[in-house]
Amino acid sequence: VTHLPNHRQTRIVDYNRRLMSVIQEMKWRWMLTAIVLGISATVMGLHGARFSETFPKGWNSRWVVSNWKKAQGQAGKWGWSHGTVYGDAIEDKGLITTQDSRFYAISSKISDDPFTNKGADLVIQYSVKQPTFMDCGGSYMKIFPSGTNQEFVSGDTPYNIMFGPDICGSETRKTHVIFNYKGENLEKKTEIHCENNRFTHFYTLIVRPDNTFTVKIDNVEKETGSLYDEWDFVKPKQIPDPQAKKPTDWVDQEKIDDPNQAMPDDWVTEQKIDDPDAKRPDDWDDDADGDWIAPKVANPDYQGEWKPKNIDNPAYKGKWVAPMIANPKYVWDDEIYVQNNMQYVGFELWQVKSGTVIDNILITDDIDEAHEAVEKWMKTSKLAEKKMADDEEEAQRVQMEKERREKEGLSPEIPTPPESDTDIDLDTDDDRDEL
Repeated sequence: VTHLPNHRQTRIVDYNRRLMSVIQEMKWRWMLTAIVLGISATVMGLHGARFSETFPKGWNSRWVVSNWKKAQGQAGKWGWSHGTVYGDAIEDKGLITTQDSRFYAISSKISDDPFTNKGADLVIQYSVKQPTFMDCGGSYMKIFPSGTNQEFVSGDTPYNIMFGPDICGSETRKTHVIFNYKGENLEKKTEIHCENNRFTHFYTLIVRPDNTFTVKIDNVEKETGSLYDEWDFVKPKQIPDPQAKKPTDWVDQEKIDDPNQAMPDDWVTEQKIDDPDAKRPDDWDDDADGDWIAPKVANPDYQGEWKPKNIDNPAYKGKWVAPMIANPKYVWDDEIYVQNNMQYVGFELWQVKSGTVIDNILITDDIDEAHEAVEKWMKTSKLAEKKMADDEEEAQRVQMEKERREKEGLSPEIPTPPESDTDIDLDTDDDRDEL
């Protein structure tokens, strides 16, 4: 532009400066938009924030054992085992509680950034294998929020969701489903029973954006319904007026004695009478023995206490009920399914009976993926667990029979039954009811 007049050169330079300024401002806006979108993808979407843990070798590098109850000597030790029955000695290994009457706490990070299930299905699934028979112990799982100190996870640590079995005696045998909503832990109104045997069982919780839920055990639906119906997310729209009081002249006695009825003149009220068959002894001396009095006996004519007949109270106003008023705590929420700020998964348990194996944790938004994971396990390890248990029981039966024969002076060898021409029908279908 040096060949142009000076005033033209100045105008072109000014134009270029303004153009560069506009371009620079647009770059900053693009960068800011990208950052905001990036944050939204991290905080708001469950997509990509899935978590899967089958506890292969090296699992302990991803899990943090809490210091909870260690100072008191009440913290139990976690182990790595497949339990008493299993399909694959390596693949079926999971977390196991190893000491009776101990507290247990352990957790792992789900994702580097906190996430939410807003706008997506949330599926929480894992497997539990109890010892031979669990008399008292929890094996539920919790989703913890960001900011959780993993080294101090305890029973008092705030959580988003608590889900899974809890057993204690004959009174408690339920599958917990608890949601934290506005700082309050909401328990499910009705119970879903859990399994209590030595076999692996998968527990699945599905929470949907339409505010519905499903709980499955071993891919069998136990309950599906509305979050509004089973939890008190939304307070009642109206409540009884807490300031109202029953009027002092309110008559709430429904029945009264008939004021016009009187006791009949011939009504016998005497319970005891002189024994009519008693006679004064011949040797009775009034001066020495006093006046002779006949002994008392039950009156055969006694009719009991007379009571007037009950009639309707003409002044009865009915049961007093406080008038209803608008509930100041009522706030409608059409997104009660949403759980924000989730980042950790873990367990904090009290177990009287140890030996619980926890495995196959999956947190995702893919319902089909969770379903297929259970189906795959059912077709392989479930049958193997059943066979191992049957073989163990048969070996015990044979041993007991040998001991019995020895005590009776018989040969310890058990006679082999004669072969049968009948074909053996091996039941190899996937019948979940057999467990």
